[in-house]
Amino acid sequence: MAAFISPNERGNLEQHTEQAIHEKRRPVETRPAHPRAILVGADLTDGNSVLGVDDSLVELQQLVRTVEIDVVGQVQQRLRNPHPATFVGKGKVEEIKGLALEQNADVVVFDDELSPSQQRNLEEILKVPVIDRSQVILDVFANRARTREGRLQVELASYEYQLPRLTGAWTHLSRQFGRGASRGGPGETQLEMDRRQIRHRIADAKRQIEKVREQRQLHRDFRREHGMKIVALVGYTNAGKSTLFNSLVRAGISAQDRPFDTLDPTTRRLRLPSGTPALVSDTVGFIQKLPVTLVAAFRATLEELDSADVLVHVLDVTHPRGYEQGVAVDQTLASLGLADKPTVTALNKIDRMLGTGDSDGDDEAGQELRVLLDHYPRAVAISAAKGWHLERLLDAVDGALEARVAN
Repeated sequence: MAAFISPNERGNLEQHTEQAIHEKRRPVETRPAHPRAILVGADLTDGNSVLGVDDSLVELQQLVRTVEIDVVGQVQQRLRNPHPATFVGKGKVEEIKGLALEQNADVVVFDDELSPSQQRNLEEILKVPVIDRSQVILDVFANRARTREGRLQVELASYEYQLPRLTGAWTHLSRQFGRGASRGGPGETQLEMDRRQIRHRIADAKRQIEKVREQRQLHRDFRREHGMKIVALVGYTNAGKSTLFNSLVRAGISAQDRPFDTLDPTTRRLRLPSGTPALVSDTVGFIQKLPVTLVAAFRATLEELDSADVLVHVLDVTHPRGYEQGVAVDQTLASLGLADKPTVTALNKIDRMLGTGDSDGDDEAGQELRVLLDHYPRAVAISAAKGWHLERLLDAVDGALEARVAN
C-alpha cells in the first residue's frame, strides 16, 4: 500500500529536493588548504653560507613545510652581490613572477634575508606577499615556544624584525595584532601610531627578558657556589640533541623529526661516571643564516652556554651535509664568544648506518663519517636512540672537566 503524503509534506519534500539539487550544482571550492609558495635561492659567490644553494633550499623547504606552506616551485640565480633593489636581477624577477602566476602561488619565499626596501619592491612587482628565510624561522619559533620566556624572546625578535618593514607589511602586522585592515589602508598617522606601539612592546619585552637574565644569573651563582658542573648540549637543529637528552636523563621531552622541535631549554640532574654531579641542559638548535634579531633576543638563553663547563656538540652522521652543519654550529659558537669552550663531539645516529641494504647509501654515509672523524678526531660515535656508547660519551665529558680543572 502506498504511503499517504499530505499536501504540506509534499511541499516540504519538493522544497528540500530543490535545495539539494541547488547545493549539488554549487561550484566545489578547489582552493588548496595551505598557501602555495615559490622558493628563491641565490648562489652568492661572496656569501658566507656553509651549504650550497641546492642544500640550502632543501632546508628552506623543510622550514616552510613546518609552518604549513606547500612548495610548488623554486628558482635559483648565481650572483656576485645581491641587487640593491630586488636582491635578484630584473630578468630573474620576471621569471619568478611568471612562475608564481603559472603555479597560482600565494607567497614567494627568499632563502636570504631581504632589506625592507627589497621586500617592498618585490611585492610591488610580483603582486604577491614576499617573505624571507628570517621570517620563516621566526614563524617556526613562534609555533614552538611554550614557556613564557620562550614566547617573550620570539616576540622581541619578531617586533624588531617587523619594525622597519611596517609600511610594506601592514597585512602581516594587522593579523599579528588582531586588527583587520587592507594593504596600504592606513595613513601616515596610523603608521606612526603603530610604530610607537611596536617600540613600546619592544621596550616592554626587553625589560621582562632582563628580569629573566637576572633570575638565570642567580641560578648560575647558586650552582657555582655549590660546585655544580654544567653540561650543555648544542648542535644543528634536528641532529638528535633532545633524543640524547632523554637517553641520558630520561626526561621524556619532545624529540620529533622536525626542525626546532625543542625551543625552550630544559635542565636535569645527572651523575657522571666519576661520581661528579652535573646538570645537563638541552638547548635550542642552530641553523645557518640564523636571524641576527633572533640571536640577540635569545641572549638570556644562550648565556646558559657561556656558563657551561663543557659543551657536547651533537652531529648527525647520516646527514649528507653533516660536516657543513658542524661548521655552521662552530661559526655560531664563535660569534657568541664560545670558540674556546671545552667541547666534546658526539657523532650521533650511527645505528642508521647499519643494515640499510643500500650499498651506495652505506658508502656515502661511511664517507661522511670519515670526513667528520678527520675534522673531529677525538669525537665519540653514539646512537642516542639506541643508547649505544653513551658511557663513552660521559667518560669524555669527565675527561674534559678534569682537563679544565687542571688548566
